Amino acid sequence: MPSRNTRAPSNAARRRIVQSRLVYRGRAFQVARETVREPGLAQPLERDIVRHGPSAVILPARPDGAILLVRQYRHAAGRSLWELPAGTVDAGETPLACARRELTEETGYQARRWRLWLRFFPSPGLLDEEMFVYVAAQLMPGACRPEDDERIETRWFSRREWRRLLDEGRIHDGKTLAALASWRAARPRP
Repeated sequence: MPSRNTRAPSNAARRRIVQSRLVYRGRAFQVARETVREPGLAQPLERDIVRHGPSAVILPARPDGAILLVRQYRHAAGRSLWELPAGTVDAGETPLACARRELTEETGYQARRWRLWLRFFPSPGLLDEEMFVYVAAQLMPGACRPEDDERIETRWFSRREWRRLLDEGRIHDGKTLAALASWRAARPRP
């Protein structure tokens, strides 16, 4: 398993950290307990922060409005979910390089065109992960190269189908909800 990029706090955040100690180190993330001085508060507060590092999310889109989703079992959710391909940015890797790698690993596709679409923090109250959503267009099929622990099904959903999934509440993955809702609202061309 490649080493994951668990980002340290920014310089501005470090100036507000009174004390920090690692309370858990896992394979995919770390947990730090920090005493911090937050803006506008006189007394320091204790916060537990999950340090994960950035992730890249890929929105593979065709000119006809179809979107490629992947389905895989998610233990924390207790079920298989339809979602956009995604992965954690490795140490020394850019979010775009991660997006290119993950698209090929999970779907076999490569894209001729890439565009940063959206950046967001999925749960900034306790998680430092920032997600970078890229639109992948002018797609060329190829062979998938999933990691050993990944069992992935892929499927193209027409514009009507993926919009119906959203409207009927059948997408349960947060990054996919955010990206597809934003994509639908903007009505862009890939």
